[in-house]
Amino acid sequence: MLAKKGLMTSPSAVALYIEDAFSTYLYTGTGSAQTITNNIDLSGEGGLVWIKGRSGATGHRFTDTVRGATKSLASNSTAAEATESTGLTAFSGTGFTIGADADYNTNAATYCSWTFRKAEKFFDVVTYIGNGSNRTISHNLGSVPGCIIVKRTDTTGDWQVYHRANTANPETDYLVLNTTAATADSDTRWNDTLPTSTVFSLGTDATVNANSGTYVAYLFAHDAGGFGEAGDQSVIKCGSYTGNGSTTGPTIDLGWEPQWVLIKQSTQSGNRWTITDNMRGFPVTSAAQQQILQPHNTDAEVGVMYFQPTATGFKVVDVDADVNSSGETYIYIAIRRGPMKTPEAGTDVHSAVTWTGNNAARNITGFGFPLDMAIARVRNDAGASRYGITFDRVRGIVSSASGARILQTTSTNAEATYSSINGIDLMTGFKIADGDRSINDAGTPNTYVAWGFKRAPGFFDVVAYTGTGSATTVTHNLGVAPELLIVKSRSNAQAWGVLTTLNSGLQGRLNETSAFSSPSSAVWGSGGSYVAPTSTVFTVGTDNETNGSGYTYVAYLFASVSGVSKVGSYTGNGSNQTINCGFTTGARFVLIKRTDGTGDWYIYDSARGIDSGSDPQIKLNTTSAEATGYDAVDPDNSGFIVNNDGTNFPINANGVTYIYLAIA
Repeated sequence: MLAKKGLMTSPSAVALYIEDAFSTYLYTGTGSAQTITNNIDLSGEGGLVWIKGRSGATGHRFTDTVRGATKSLASNSTAAEATESTGLTAFSGTGFTIGADADYNTNAATYCSWTFRKAEKFFDVVTYIGNGSNRTISHNLGSVPGCIIVKRTDTTGDWQVYHRANTANPETDYLVLNTTAATADSDTRWNDTLPTSTVFSLGTDATVNANSGTYVAYLFAHDAGGFGEAGDQSVIKCGSYTGNGSTTGPTIDLGWEPQWVLIKQSTQSGNRWTITDNMRGFPVTSAAQQQILQPHNTDAEVGVMYFQPTATGFKVVDVDADVNSSGETYIYIAIRRGPMKTPEAGTDVHSAVTWTGNNAARNITGFGFPLDMAIARVRNDAGASRYGITFDRVRGIVSSASGARILQTTSTNAEATYSSINGIDLMTGFKIADGDRSINDAGTPNTYVAWGFKRAPGFFDVVAYTGTGSATTVTHNLGVAPELLIVKSRSNAQAWGVLTTLNSGLQGRLNETSAFSSPSSAVWGSGGSYVAPTSTVFTVGTDNETNGSGYTYVAYLFASVSGVSKVGSYTGNGSNQTINCGFTTGARFVLIKRTDGTGDWYIYDSARGIDSGSDPQIKLNTTSAEATGYDAVDPDNSGFIVNNDGTNFPINANGVTYIYLAIA
């Protein structure tokens, strides 16, 4: 019999991943009841939903399964618990339901919800009745809490915060979530006693333990393991750093890339609590501001550039006192980016969507998941500006005031801001601002396609890094050695470097038709030799294509996942042949490039048609329009079938070698 999900108590226990226990879900208000499906089991496992309006001045609303639906607290207020019949009205096995209350669901307003599921070594919710005497409260976190937030519910009272890294003596110190006050010292909060893996201690102060008062406590774990296939991976850390007052601020090593970070300066009054997350914006590009919310006030989100994520943590890049005064201490809670689980279906991590231009602002949705990277192309129009528009969450989802940070698959150009795409902070797509010819022109009419990808272990990862000019390694989170690696300089005009580990390693360029060659140590190696990538790093040499000193880069990494994706190669037979990818329902996306001679980068997809007749094809390296009327590829349950036309679609010429990326 399997153990209860989340309780890693035996080898037979069900593995738990961060995507099972935490969600940042963005939505737009409708003014009437709506159901939020974030795939977090709240009705079965319990937890907390924290909701805040992004576009308006609304309260931070906390509703948990222990106190019950409609029972709300506001972190920006000392007020007692309120009953809001049109607030969060119900919990479910896949999320929650909200009513029409303005703090939750004003028509056309935008909102953010953070859901914390109760799970050992991650998060717990406890309620209790005060007794006015020093005491302990039992909990089920299964580890020593790294942070505890307590709020009195029956009357007014400040939100009391214990944090393990607050000072040298956290057992006597506390912060207040609803104010910008510095750390205060009193043994009446935590009774001068550190929490344990089974209890936390309380003193006699009315904010935590008045006789007959009612309270709720939210407990956050610290670096306790419990997650992943083996149950040994951590997903949350409660730590601290010391500011240096420089734009080259501290780098915080978490051991993983975060998706959500809460930070507060603890040593001086007047500095704000700030929250950033990767759904609203946590980019590496300074021009693509992150959006922060502040638990102590009702302000709408505001664009700043305080932090940048890394593959193993985050770094501070601003001198604002809220995050980086010299010599001051900052405490944080950081949650690991997901997903952690290897995908089981291609539809979970890739989709293609087509649309017809209409010259108006619109949302392109239907991908089925939040986009981490997308490539958009006009289909029936050609010209110098009809490039493959490549954008991703790591470089910046960007606010509507600026635009997406894009690269062009047809060009060596550096990264640019493209105002016609003004965000991918949608749960299943991205936003278009206008009718630019490259993305949404009505034309005659013009038609478009976008290929969307989600980061997932074993399948796809996105890494941003800065070149050193000397051979070095770059850390990634793919979890396996990448089989197809694409690198582009963001800051300088450079070719798109491509490395495949197939056939002992080959290198080429995405924006060119040129043949592939053996990998150069200057591009993909060290010490005069090519170095194959590993499950944790890839190596770049001294060439500006991958590692110019001070240049900034983005890398896209792909690998094969059984039944989901396949990076492979084949030799053409001049007729037709089946490419077996190990799929059961056929390939929905196919990218093919000749390697032993010149050849274009051809893309076929099921959204435009992979069938036994005409298969529309786009060349990723050119600005030419989509070609139609040719039977290039045919469907096959195991993968796809390639045909041959030496002039129009040379993807199966006799004796010629090809590489491909196929996704089921």
